[in-house]
Amino acid sequence: MTSRATVAGNLYNKYESENIIARVLMRRFLQAFDRLLDDVKPQTILEVGCGEGYLSARLADRFSDARTCALDISAEVLQQAIARCAPRCTFVQASALCLPFADKEFDLVVCVETLEHLPEPDAALNEIKRVCRHRVLVSVPREPIWRLLNMARGAYLKELGNTPGHIQHWSLGRFLRLLHTHFPRVPAVATPLPWAMAICEVDNYAG
Repeated sequence: MTSRATVAGNLYNKYESENIIARVLMRRFLQAFDRLLDDVKPQTILEVGCGEGYLSARLADRFSDARTCALDISAEVLQQAIARCAPRCTFVQASALCLPFADKEFDLVVCVETLEHLPEPDAALNEIKRVCRHRVLVSVPREPIWRLLNMARGAYLKELGNTPGHIQHWSLGRFLRLLHTHFPRVPAVATPLPWAMAICEVDNYAG
């Protein structure tokens, strides 16, 4: 998120869209997000790349007894996140490539629609794994479906449907191979159109 190509936050506010199709897609996305967290009982949560704080608020509401922290590289979008869900969640301005936290500080780390913006997604996953004790939830746009849907709604046609700031692109298979290079177990996967989403377990997690 620190490269010149980085675009922080949501260019298109899909979380509050009035478009019927966008609302259906987001409902399915959030249902999958919630399902993957069904058996997780964290006391400490970190969201990496929180943007305007929509999921930060969702996490803080769902796990109200947990300490929830979120970070983003952009001071501007963090102000929106703070307005949306402080004091339920604390916020830090920092890069996903250098997380300012201790080893194994969090039970759950969430990283949604962030890796595709990063010049070094492997470095970010190494940092996420370092600060996590138990589980990691990761989600990225699923290609080429993401681009095709953008083009179908007439968006970013000159870029062949690529959302500005997306510098990494994963099919479901490539995404899972990426995760398996960093995490020994990926016990659950969801594919709400047009995303790929997975829960991963870190090395020292015993269930």
